[in-house]
Amino acid sequence: MAHRIIRTDQAPAPVAGAPYSQAIAARGGEVVWVSGQVPLVPGGGIVAEDVAGQTRQCLANIAAILDAAGGSLDDIVKTTVYMTDLERFPEMNVAYAEAFAAAPPARATVGVAALPAGAIVEIEAVAVIGPAG
Repeated sequence: MAHRIIRTDQAPAPVAGAPYSQAIAARGGEVVWVSGQVPLVPGGGIVAEDVAGQTRQCLANIAAILDAAGGSLDDIVKTTVYMTDLERFPEMNVAYAEAFAAAPPARATVGVAALPAGAIVEIEAVAVIGPAG
């Protein structure tokens, strides 16, 4: 199956040359898998220490990557949210809802021991860009 690597300077590059892409588009660019995004700003560090701020930055990174693929957050059909403290789920959920008020995608939330760069939230996404069948 042919696929295309999605790359933008508007979202953080893979950490220290790690072997992954920001996203991969397949099926003619219709389906886009976005790698897990931690709340790094492009060329910088973690943007916020609070769960809500980190959630917003993760989603901003995903939005930038989807924009490079020709899509937007509205095209997301599934996300997975990784958190180091599930007791803070309500804080994440409020910030997450801001991005997906009209038609939220399917979602799983997973508690983890640690995340890259000291993040407390990481989000990955799958989007379908173009007409859905």
